[in-house]
Amino acid sequence: MKRTLFKYFVELTGHPISSALLKTISKSPLSKPLIKPFAKAYGINESEAEYAMDRYGSLQAYFTRNLKQGVRIVEPGPRILVSPVDGVLSAAGKIEKEQTFSIKDHLYSIKQILGDEKVAKRYENGFYYIFYLSPSHYHHFHYPIDGTLVSRYALGTVSYPVNDLGLRLGDRPFATNYRLISELETSFGQVAIVKVGALNVNSIHVHNNAKQCMKGEDFGYFSFGSTVILFIEPHESFQMLQKPATDIMMGEAIGIWT
Repeated sequence: MKRTLFKYFVELTGHPISSALLKTISKSPLSKPLIKPFAKAYGINESEAEYAMDRYGSLQAYFTRNLKQGVRIVEPGPRILVSPVDGVLSAAGKIEKEQTFSIKDHLYSIKQILGDEKVAKRYENGFYYIFYLSPSHYHHFHYPIDGTLVSRYALGTVSYPVNDLGLRLGDRPFATNYRLISELETSFGQVAIVKVGALNVNSIHVHNNAKQCMKGEDFGYFSFGSTVILFIEPHESFQMLQKPATDIMMGEAIGIWT
């Protein structure tokens, strides 16, 4: 029951009025007493947070917390692709021509996700990873590989929750949600990082617009719930290292160009 209640505060609902109210409360000092039971309900490792729990002024401040330096190890090596987030790797595999991606019983084409046929075509025969971040997860996103930022664009104006209810009732949420796409040019081709907002408002915050991107570098966060998708341009030597339905931490190796 507690987990369900807390989930409303950090993922919100599909209704703009109730979401606005929950968002206001979660950002208010009135929500500070909810931090400790929230952390207990989701089994959050308090020792990893940058500050002690009583230093956070609201539930939203705690939800968007930074981690202490050194608690995530970024797998070294220029050929290794790492997870950009803490989360569950809900799906992964090869991108076939005309493929659709099954996300919680809904099907989406890469063109619908990226919003551009020319961009989508670049990743055909490449690889994809889909990460779901639950309320228990650290909600910052990091670069998965060294590269140069060649494009960043936003799509969508309406977002629905990424919880089961929103995915059942939303109007094809991954095709319509507000999402921010960053494309990196790497030594092995392009990599697209798709951040999908989980609310009926934009919850994606970018604090690093540098052109040169370093693997493991923190470049933004979700203020509420979220999903991240990676698309990898085809390369004959690329190998996937993780299987779906796996819990992943930011910095873990998920692929390698041999």
